[in-house]
Amino acid sequence: MSIRTLQIARIRNLESVSFEPSPRINIIHGANGSGKTSILEAIHFLGVTRSFRTLQFRHLLTHGCDSALVFARLAPFVDHEQLFPLGVERSLEGAVKARFDGKDLDSAELAQLLPLQVIHADTFQLLDGSPSIRRQFVDWGCFHGERQFIGLWRRFRRALKQRNSLLKCGKIDPEQIQVWNQEFVQSGELLTQLRSDYLEQLIPEFERILSGLLEGYVVSLHFSSGWDSKRSLEQVLIESLERDSRLGFTQSGPQRADIRFRVEGQNAADLLSRGQKKLVVSALKLAQGALFHRLTSRPCIYLIDDLPSELDEKHCRLFCRFLEESSDQCFITCVDPDTLITCWAPDTDLALFQIESGTLSHRMR
Repeated sequence: MSIRTLQIARIRNLESVSFEPSPRINIIHGANGSGKTSILEAIHFLGVTRSFRTLQFRHLLTHGCDSALVFARLAPFVDHEQLFPLGVERSLEGAVKARFDGKDLDSAELAQLLPLQVIHADTFQLLDGSPSIRRQFVDWGCFHGERQFIGLWRRFRRALKQRNSLLKCGKIDPEQIQVWNQEFVQSGELLTQLRSDYLEQLIPEFERILSGLLEGYVVSLHFSSGWDSKRSLEQVLIESLERDSRLGFTQSGPQRADIRFRVEGQNAADLLSRGQKKLVVSALKLAQGALFHRLTSRPCIYLIDDLPSELDEKHCRLFCRFLEESSDQCFITCVDPDTLITCWAPDTDLALFQIESGTLSHRMR
C-alpha cells in the first residue's frame, strides 16, 4: 500500500494538516520544532495506533484534545489508480477505531496493511542496544512474511505468562507446570524456527547492501535461540525448574533470543565506530524492506527522521540510491532540503514539503 492522501488531526502541533504525498519520495523540511517528525509520527499512528517516540499516547495528542485522528486514501501498488479509505482514531481513554474500506480492523490486520519501516536516532541502538530491540526487528520480518507467526507468537507469550505465574506461586503443581512446559516448548520451537528461517533469508540481502555502504568490512549475523543449542528446550526447562522457581521467572527460551554481530570473530559493537554502526543498521533496515518486497511483491513505507544528521553526505547519497532502486514509498525529514534534493535522479517522483509551526505547504523541486 502507498499513501495517496493524508489528513492529520490533533497530533502534537498538527491540529489539522492535509496533503497528497508522492507514491515514491517525500522530503519534509523545516526548522527544529516545526512539526517534521510529527508528520512521521502521524503515519506511524495510522499503521500501529501509537508513536515511535513515546509509549505515552497523551504526549502524542495536541494539547487540550482527547483524541487523535488520521485518515488516508491508499493505493495497493505504486501505479494503481483505485484508492481505498483508511481511518484510525484513538481516544485518551484508550478506545481505538480502525476502519479500512468500510471494515473494522484489529491491530494485527492494521499493521499488515501498512508495513512501516522507521529509521530515527533510536533505531541505531539496534546494534548495541538491548536484545529486545533485535527481537522486535526479527519479529517484524516474521510477522510480515509468515501468516502463522502472529498466532504462534501470541500462543508462546501466553505459555510464558502462565509458566511465570506458576513459578511465582512458590509451591508448584507438577501437572500444571508439565502442561505449560509442553505448550511453551511446542510453540517456542516453532517460533524459533520461523525466526531462524527469516534470518537465513535476510543475510544475503544484508550482505549485498552493506557491501555498498561500508567497504572493507564483513559483518556476520548469528542467531541465538535463547537457550543452550546443545540441549533441547524441554531438557533446559526441566533442568532449570528449581532455579526458575527460586527466581520467579523463566530464564531460558525464545523470550531471550538475540542476534549477534561479528567482525573478524569479534563483537561488532566493540569494534565499529559510531558512524560505521549507523551504516550497519541502515543496511539492516534496507535489507528488511528489500526482502519484504521479494517475499510479498509489496512495497514498504519508510519513515526516516533527519537522515542528513545521521549519515555523512557520501553515505546519505548511497542510502538514497538504494531507496531509489526500490519501489518503497519514503517520507524523509530534514532541516535543510538542499542536502537531500540532489541525492535523486532527475526523473525520480519526488515531492518537497515545507512545514512551519504545524502548517504544511507543497514546494516545487
